[in-house]
Amino acid sequence: MLGLWLVKQYDIIGKVGYAGVFVLGFLANATIILPAPSWAVTIFASATLNPFFVALAAGMGEALGEITGYLAGSSGSIVLEERENYQKSARLMKRWGVWFIMFLAFIPNPAFDIVGIIAGALRMPVAKFLWGTFLGKFVRALLLAYGGYGVFNHFWGG
Repeated sequence: MLGLWLVKQYDIIGKVGYAGVFVLGFLANATIILPAPSWAVTIFASATLNPFFVALAAGMGEALGEITGYLAGSSGSIVLEERENYQKSARLMKRWGVWFIMFLAFIPNPAFDIVGIIAGALRMPVAKFLWGTFLGKFVRALLLAYGGYGVFNHFWGG
């Protein structure tokens, strides 16, 4: 049974609890440009933990982890202004603000660090950036957590 083996292998995620989900989400998103599978933590943790609180911990950890891109942009150490994608994204961010960030945080987007860099470079208030990022990542984490909970409960639960 491959499924049961997978559940046992990732049961450690459930044992580290919500704090572990938070820390793993933070670390997975604190890397700049290097995508890490924080979605897997959310799915597997929901096998043994409450899916809502898994999503809350994952959303908070992932949003705070994205601050690295924001800080890189606000420091001015990364220069992207001359690239066409930067100009287009900057215009959309100026127009839509938190909604733009929330949408891009929601979709599976390995280049979300660029969004943080742009938000930092545009001097968007950090609270706005974090709020939009949290909302997008939380809603996605809710879908993943409840989906994972449903699958694990249906196939291997009681």
